[in-house]
Amino acid sequence: MTHTQKRLIINKIILGLSTLSALIGIAFLFWILYVLVANGVEAINWDIFAFEGAPPGYEESGLKHALIGQLILVSVATLIGVPLGVMAGTYLSEYGQNSKLAEIIRDISDIMMSAPSIVIGAFVYAILVLPMGNFSGWAGSVALAIIMIPIILRTTDDMLQLVPNTLREAAFALGAPKYKVILQVVYRGAKAGVLTGILLGIARVGGETAPLLFTSFNDNFMSTDMSEPMASLTVTMYNYATSPYDDWQQIGWAAAFILSMFILGLNILGRLIILKKKR
Repeated sequence: MTHTQKRLIINKIILGLSTLSALIGIAFLFWILYVLVANGVEAINWDIFAFEGAPPGYEESGLKHALIGQLILVSVATLIGVPLGVMAGTYLSEYGQNSKLAEIIRDISDIMMSAPSIVIGAFVYAILVLPMGNFSGWAGSVALAIIMIPIILRTTDDMLQLVPNTLREAAFALGAPKYKVILQVVYRGAKAGVLTGILLGIARVGGETAPLLFTSFNDNFMSTDMSEPMASLTVTMYNYATSPYDDWQQIGWAAAFILSMFILGLNILGRLIILKKKR
């Protein structure tokens, strides 16, 4: 057997193993989606959106409090995390560039992206919950924002660096100041990638449970007071799904279905934006 034939055989073996691994991964993904859809759709009804939590056995029981609480927590986290992440990414790409400080920030950001979310929750618990003396929605939103910032920062940094320097030089040659070049040239060229990073950041924090257990905790009733414990869809889903009551377990499946479709929808939207930009 010649050397070329050996290489072809090895190439076919590696290709076959890679394809098999991809198919196994896709099969598990569709299996998870099938279980979620099969159990979640059956549990979805109008009561889920119309009523708040209730004791086991009550027919008028739903997720209204958890849905509104989740929306508030993620919205506030987005208002905190998106401006900080975009501005920090802009500094790295446009001002810091290859400086030592920029490299340190990039390294820390990469570490933060891989840090367990429960560690972030414990950190916010120590700096906000303990000094305040109680769990709160503010602490939950801060924890989610801390998780979101590194994702948006790195995405913004990478996307802005993809904008050709010739565009910046052309704008400078016309006499435009640096801030106008960034706002009107660089951001326009990278807006699809930056928006995708924002959506991915929101999708990431939208499914977090561990940090909220340490910060916003949970509430079985409707509450919009950010200074008090606040219900969230993720923690409510965990509590209901692990309960011994059949009706609560059904509501837990409904929560899992709603949350999964929300995150899946954000990820698909991000991919569509990238695809549209490429076209």
